Order: sequence, then C-alpha cells, then structure tokens
Amino acid sequence: MVLEVVEVSVWKSSMEKNLGTSKEQPIFTTRAHVFQIDPSTKKNWVPASKQAVTVSYFYDVTRNSYRIISVDGAKVIINSTITPNMTFTKTSQKFGQWADSRANTVFGLGFSSEQQLTKFAEKFQEVKEAARLARDKSQEKIETSSNHSQASSINGTDDEKASCAGPANTHLKSENDKLKIALTQSAANVKKWEIELQTLRESNARLTTALQDSAASVEQWKRQFTLCRDENDRLRNKELIDLRKQSEIIPQLMSECEYVSEKLETAERDNQNLEDKVRSLKTDIEESRYRQRHLKVELKSFLEVLDGKIDDLHDFRRGLSKLGADN
Repeated sequence: MVLEVVEVSVWKSSMEKNLGTSKEQPIFTTRAHVFQIDPSTKKNWVPASKQAVTVSYFYDVTRNSYRIISVDGAKVIINSTITPNMTFTKTSQKFGQWADSRANTVFGLGFSSEQQLTKFAEKFQEVKEAARLARDKSQEKIETSSNHSQASSINGTDDEKASCAGPANTHLKSENDKLKIALTQSAANVKKWEIELQTLRESNARLTTALQDSAASVEQWKRQFTLCRDENDRLRNKELIDLRKQSEIIPQLMSECEYVSEKLETAERDNQNLEDKVRSLKTDIEESRYRQRHLKVELKSFLEVLDGKIDDLHDFRRGLSKLGADN
C-alpha cells in the first residue's frame, strides 16, 4: 500500500510540475515506447523516448476533456487532447498510431504485447466517444443556457469530480497490483533460470570430466598395446636365440627336443593369448573412440543449449532491470 501511494504521489507531482494542473485525473495507465513521425519526411518514425515510458489517459474535470499524456523524466513527450475526429489505428500486432492536428504530428506507440495494444485501442475508442458526448452536451447547453450555465457545464459539480476521481484511483491501484504480481513472477522466473543454469553447468562439468577420463583411458590402452607388442617380439626373439643354440648342439637338441616342443607350444599359446589381448585392446580402443565422439557430440549439444539459456537469461535480466528502473 505504501508503494502504491508513493507511485501515485510521484506521478501526480511530476504531471503537476510539467503540465501545471492538478485537476486532471488518470483514468488509464500503460507503458510503451513513444515515437513521432519525422516532420521532414512524414514517413519515418523518430523515437521520442529511449525506453518504455508511462502513457496515461487523463480526464480534465474543469474542461470536461480527455488527454493522452506521457512524461520522460522532465520532458513532456505526449500532450494530446482527444477529439471525436481522431482515430487510433493498429498498424501491427504491437504498434498503433494516431494523428494530432493541433500538435501537427502523428504519435506512435510500441507495446510489449498485443493485449496491451488492444486495451489501449479500446480505451481510445471509449475516450473518443466520451469526448463526442461531451462536445454534443456542451453544444446543447450553449444553445439553451446562458453564459453562466455554459461555465457550469464545463466545470461540473463536486459530485461529478468525485465520481471520476474514484474509479481512476481504483484503476491505478489495480494496475499497481498487476505490476507487483508481474515483478514477483519475474523474480521467480529469474530464480528458476538460475537453478537451470547451475544444473547445466554441473552437467557440463560432468561431461568434461568424463571426456577427460575417456581420453586418459585411450592413452592407457595404447601404452598397454605397445607393451604387449614389445613383449611378444621379445619372446619371439628369445625363442629364436634358444633354437639357434639348440641346433648347434645336435645331441642335446635331440634329448631336449620334446622339452623344446612343449615350451614352443606354450610360447605359441602365450602368443595367441597376446594376440587375443591385442585384438581385444583394438576393439576397446575403437569403442572408446566411438564413445569419445559420442561424448563430444553430446557436449557440443549441451554447450549450445547452455549458450541459448545464458542468452535468454541475459535478455530476461535486461528486461527485468528495465522494469525495475521504470518502476
């Protein structure tokens, strides 16, 4: 409640300071990017505000008139009196415009959603109709009343002022409540994105560790393969040397032939076992390479998702910072 009072007080104070009146009451408030038509080309839009600003419909109880007013800091960028001849045109899903002959310009508003544009357009039509009724009523009183009654019809009664001020303040309070809810939801969404980002970072760390472990395993298998091959060569060379020595001593060769044959068979079995191990290691290496490629693809996918989430988070934080700065 304190926040609402402060926001209304600051807005009214700013409007009274810039426009010099405290008899106007806000009846509808929204936020949009403000543009004006380029006076030289009458085609291109020129930004009147660097960011989304507050745009409000005001009712002047003294003049029985309606205006669209927007202030950016200390600068009044919209001060447009609504007349029955004006038309608000939607030129896209989030952009609308109207011409003000008194200001000799065309105003354009860019909204963050189609719903906001629709609400503003509906309010424009409503205010335009109210302005027409006020004009017709004023003309009737001019024709049938004296100058005193004309002034009374313009100023209105205290009861009429109160009846206009009440709904306006209630609507402004409702808009402030909506802004509070949106801010709370935004904070919850930021927390959700932070948790998801942390989860992605942890997954990325686990994948990186697994990839490093896989690479280390491949190197270890390569070393084991080299050792087994060297051992196989060494055993073959050793057997050949032994055979040469035995062939030089025929008597001993004959007596030890059986022993050598058995040893040779053992060596061949060992060699076969080593070859089997080599083939197994080759298979393991190929599987490891396949897992490594798969892990790289998965890591790349996770990194792309992570980059997208980080960009979304940055955009969302910038939007949240703008929302916080605006409020």
